Amino acid sequence: MADYIYTMEIRLTPDQQRGVTLVQDIARAAGMNIYLTGGAVRDIISGFPIRDLDFSVQGNPLKLQKDLERAGVRIAGSDDDLKALYLVLPGNVRAEISMARTEHYEKAGKPPVISPATLIEDLRRRDFTVNAMALSLNPGSRGLLMDPFNGAADIEAKLLRVLHNYAFVEDPSRLIRASRLAARFHWPLEERTQARMESAKENNYIEYITDKARGYEIEQVAYEEDPLHIVRVLEKEGWLKVLHPHWTTAKVDTAQLSQLLKTRQQMTELGYTPDPAPAVMYFLTARLADKDIADMRKLMPRKDLVEAWRDLEDHAKDLAKRLTSKEAATPSRAWKLLSEARPEMILFLAITARQQAVAQKIKNFFTKWRQVQQKIPLPEMTELHITPQLPEYPKIAHDVFMLLLDGRLRSRTETLKFLKPLAPPPPPPPPPPPPKRGRAAKAAAAAAAEAAAAAAAATPVAGKKKGKGQAAAPAVAGKAEAAKTSNPAKPEKAAAATKVVKPAAKKGKDKPKKKR
Repeated sequence: MADYIYTMEIRLTPDQQRGVTLVQDIARAAGMNIYLTGGAVRDIISGFPIRDLDFSVQGNPLKLQKDLERAGVRIAGSDDDLKALYLVLPGNVRAEISMARTEHYEKAGKPPVISPATLIEDLRRRDFTVNAMALSLNPGSRGLLMDPFNGAADIEAKLLRVLHNYAFVEDPSRLIRASRLAARFHWPLEERTQARMESAKENNYIEYITDKARGYEIEQVAYEEDPLHIVRVLEKEGWLKVLHPHWTTAKVDTAQLSQLLKTRQQMTELGYTPDPAPAVMYFLTARLADKDIADMRKLMPRKDLVEAWRDLEDHAKDLAKRLTSKEAATPSRAWKLLSEARPEMILFLAITARQQAVAQKIKNFFTKWRQVQQKIPLPEMTELHITPQLPEYPKIAHDVFMLLLDGRLRSRTETLKFLKPLAPPPPPPPPPPPPKRGRAAKAAAAAAAEAAAAAAAATPVAGKKKGKGQAAAPAVAGKAEAAKTSNPAKPEKAAAATKVVKPAAKKGKDKPKKKR
């Protein structure tokens, strides 16, 4: 159990981890058991990128909508029939939360009869074994993997296997999904699954696909890592015309789409997380008629994707207009404008910009201007005590960067001249050590007394060598005075030292009297 908790934590991104915690807490507060299911568990185990999060709850997730919105979750769409919510969690994480259910198909091409169910029954109605796994997020069993159809073994074998014989008959959209997953993972279909797929093609079961299923599959193409490859495979299998009769690879702007994927990778390496799906759909349908595009949009379940796709051109034109105005007249202003813009708009405009000035500013934003940040003298700022611990540090670093961008600080000397007035005052000196007390103080006083006594004993010897006894007394008195200053806490000790010297001075005065 603990192994799968660890695997989940290291495989999910920080934003996805926070999303899992948020959703599980809201579901628990509502008294619902919650599980991570489907493609998310498959990708955690297989090591493929985790594209989105799929949750199943034992209850009606539509009741959680208000709590989710209060927690900052954006509702991208809902399905009242399947009791499902399509979410965008904080950090731009896509997720879906649905009711654990059974699906009973009375006739091919007809919507199934939906009923609430246990989680194991929910896993049984799914399409492939690799998608029929769940990871518990409940107290007492958190991290428990439920894999009743041995999907983990098929992941290890890199095979796609349907759960039962009538999988393609009951839901013909699984034919498209099988081709899409096989193209994404480069996994073959299991032998019997391949045979059932060929039989379904011969009997033309695909004609019974529902509009809802078509819209879901169109949407999933937009979220693929390599959508162009997926579209080519779907066209080869004959499924692209099922999704829309006029949709072919000839209608795709392949050059622009390839450039989009390269720019997206560049932005990801710089720390941005743009959602390329709206732009992907724009280029996949670049040469389709407006009516055909409108028909495809009506079928898609995520309305936020539809709106972003529809408004993409208008928002990009608005950003391009601002980039050519006074608002972006200097490099620092252009940097500020692009930093505040949505990453999706920058991604799209980097591909479609027709004005050389706009394209150059976006290029500089990704390359040249970022190199200017390396000119900020961080070691010298540290010497001036301008460090990240300083509350004003972000503003100071930002101001230096802006001035460097505009060429107003042309050298390191000018940069330091700008920084020195902003440096905080030096820290105060450390306080003096506290005076010694107790035994330590007594020991120090005794040592001082011994040193003074030794100095007094050595004084007559020095006087005899000089032959001047009177000169010795002032010297001893000076040493006694020094002892007083070195140990002010014990003046009586220093006084005792001076008393030892006085008899020596008297002896020197008595000698002349004897001569008389």
